[in-house]
Amino acid sequence: MSSRGRIWFDQLRADAPLLGGLPPSVLAADTELGGRAARVLAVVPDASSPFPRARRGEVGLREAWALAHAVRDAQQADRDGARRTLVAVVDVPGQAYGRREEMLGIHLACAAAVDAYASARQAGHPVLALLVGGAMSGAFLAHGYQAHRLLALDDAGVAVHAMGRDAAARVTRRSVAELDEFASAQPPMSYRIADYAGLGLLHRLIGGVDADAPSAQQVDAVREALLQALNDIAPDERDLAVRWSTPTARRGREASVRVRERLAAQWSAPGT
Repeated sequence: MSSRGRIWFDQLRADAPLLGGLPPSVLAADTELGGRAARVLAVVPDASSPFPRARRGEVGLREAWALAHAVRDAQQADRDGARRTLVAVVDVPGQAYGRREEMLGIHLACAAAVDAYASARQAGHPVLALLVGGAMSGAFLAHGYQAHRLLALDDAGVAVHAMGRDAAARVTRRSVAELDEFASAQPPMSYRIADYAGLGLLHRLIGGVDADAPSAQQVDAVREALLQALNDIAPDERDLAVRWSTPTARRGREASVRVRERLAAQWSAPGT
C-alpha cells in the first residue's frame, strides 16, 4: 500500500537498507543528512496487520512499541559518540482505537514512543519531523511532535489536528462546510496547514513540492530545508522553548505564551 509516508521515507533514505526486526508498518533506515549520520523513521499502512484498526497507517500497539525500540536503539548505539539525527516522516491519520488496543494498553505503547523521542532529544540527538500527510491526534504525539523542529509541506493533504474533519464535525454538531467556515476565524480549529503555521509551531512551511510525486529537484529542496533546520538547532538545545519564543508564536498564541510565563514565574518564586 502506497502512502506519502512511504514515498518520502524512500526519498530521504535513498539507497540505505531497512533496519530489521520491525513490523512492516514501521520503516527505519540509517542514512546521512548534510554529511552527518541520520536515522529516518516512518509509519506506513499494512493491509495484513493482525490489528484491523492499524491497517491504514495508524499508530497502534505494534507501531508505537516499534518506534520506541528504533529510537532507543539509536540512542543506545550513540551513547559514547556523536548523536545521530532522527528524522520522523509524519503521515499518520491517528492512533489505532479499538477494544484490543485499549485492553493491551495503547496508552502505554504511545507513551513509550513519546518518551523515546523526548529522551533522545534530551540526550543530544537532533530530532526533526517532516509532515507530509496527516499528523493527527495521539499518533502525532507519538511520532514527530517531540522534534526540535517541525517542518511541513504546504499541501492540502497535510493537516495537524486532534481528530479528523468528519469526526470533528460530528462532535461539534456541524456540517463539514460549517466546521470549515468556523475554522476560518478560529485558526486552532483549522485543518489548513498554513493556519497551523500561523500559530508559530512550525519551523518552516515548504512550498512548491508535489507531495505525492516529487521531482528530484523538489526532494533536494526538502533535504536542504531539513539541513537548514538541523543547523538551526543549538548544540546544547534540549527543550522545545523555540515553539513559544519566536515572533510568530508570540503573535499567534499570545495568551498561551503569557500563561506560560506567569506559570514559570510562580514556579520560580521564592518560597514555592
